[in-house]
Amino acid sequence: MYDYVIVGGGIVGLATASVLTARSPRARILVLEKETKFAQHQSAHNSGVIHSGIYYKPGSLKATLAQSGNSSMREFCERHGVAFKICGKIIVATEDRELPLLDALYQRAIENNVPVTKLTREQVNEYEPHVACVAGVRVHSTGITNYSDVCRALTCDLQRTGVELRVATEMLQSVPTGQGYQLETTSGSVRTRFLITCAGLHSDRVSTRSGWRPEARIIPFRGEFYELKQERCHLVNGLIYPVPNPNFPFLGVHLTRMIDSSVHAGPNAVLALQREGYSRTSFAFKDTLDTLTYPGFWKLAARYCREGLEEILRSASKALFARSLQRLVPEIESDDLVPIHAGVRAQALMADGSLVDDFLIQQGKRSLFVLNAPSPAATASLEIAKHIAAMVPELESITVAMAAKVSLSTA
Repeated sequence: MYDYVIVGGGIVGLATASVLTARSPRARILVLEKETKFAQHQSAHNSGVIHSGIYYKPGSLKATLAQSGNSSMREFCERHGVAFKICGKIIVATEDRELPLLDALYQRAIENNVPVTKLTREQVNEYEPHVACVAGVRVHSTGITNYSDVCRALTCDLQRTGVELRVATEMLQSVPTGQGYQLETTSGSVRTRFLITCAGLHSDRVSTRSGWRPEARIIPFRGEFYELKQERCHLVNGLIYPVPNPNFPFLGVHLTRMIDSSVHAGPNAVLALQREGYSRTSFAFKDTLDTLTYPGFWKLAARYCREGLEEILRSASKALFARSLQRLVPEIESDDLVPIHAGVRAQALMADGSLVDDFLIQQGKRSLFVLNAPSPAATASLEIAKHIAAMVPELESITVAMAAKVSLSTA
């Protein structure tokens, strides 16, 4: 009998195990991961940015946890020797019509207590000499790291503190019992007093297997990246972002100097036909059927049909991808781009076609389900874990409740 079982060994699941074991050192904790290694999907396929929280609605979980996560992630990296750099990022308006959007973003940063500075075109070019723009905003607290390294450090900590870690173990079903849950997995049965699911791309399915009816369905979006050839990396000093299109729920392609000094460009955002489909040809019948039979998807597609078509065309044409980058750095040519990894974003979508904008965490009976944790979840992972722990009863409370139930049944 475990006290806590966490289904999903990505960065949020690992961080949650870390916070729970620090709070309750005597607790028996098990982390289940269906892959042969931890953190193989969203936690490893991302741009490595330590976000500031500038974009998100003031007061939302994304805004508050990203900002506090910016600090806690930096502290974690320092403590564990994980390379990181606080380089700041520049968000630029490339046309006069984007200036009101840039001003609105600046005001949101002020509301979210994110340190920012308005920049003229000349001031932008002091940081990024090759950028073409009319004005910009510098976000001082944005950084860069490698979240795969963060996950490795978390895993080492968990092993040292006695948390049990199982890979190649998929949860097939979980059934409530008088003492918590019994989980059927590909490597046998497991019992737990409290169940936590952090299953990312499969969060809706895993919660359904536990008897929970999630409010939203996961729709996967693939984001494709290119890398600048080494001899062209001098065109980018740090992080360069466009002003987000308010009519589209993604940030747009941007340029990122990674922790290893390579420069990545992207991602775009196209519908993935497989939840773990990292190539254009990836296809899974069940995943595609789940998407195409969901009313919310068609409502979303109708709302963003023009923007969605542009993303599809950009996915099919490196020249169009390069043209998007040229709005930021005109010297970039199509031949400068080398295709690299892609990522798949687990986006929760409501039946009415609205995207779930915030982290979505719901509590069941002796269970808790993380149903939406896209970017900036890696940045905020340690803070999400603290938020989860605050919703989870402590070991002593679980033990007392179980003992009382047994006593009543005996009587």
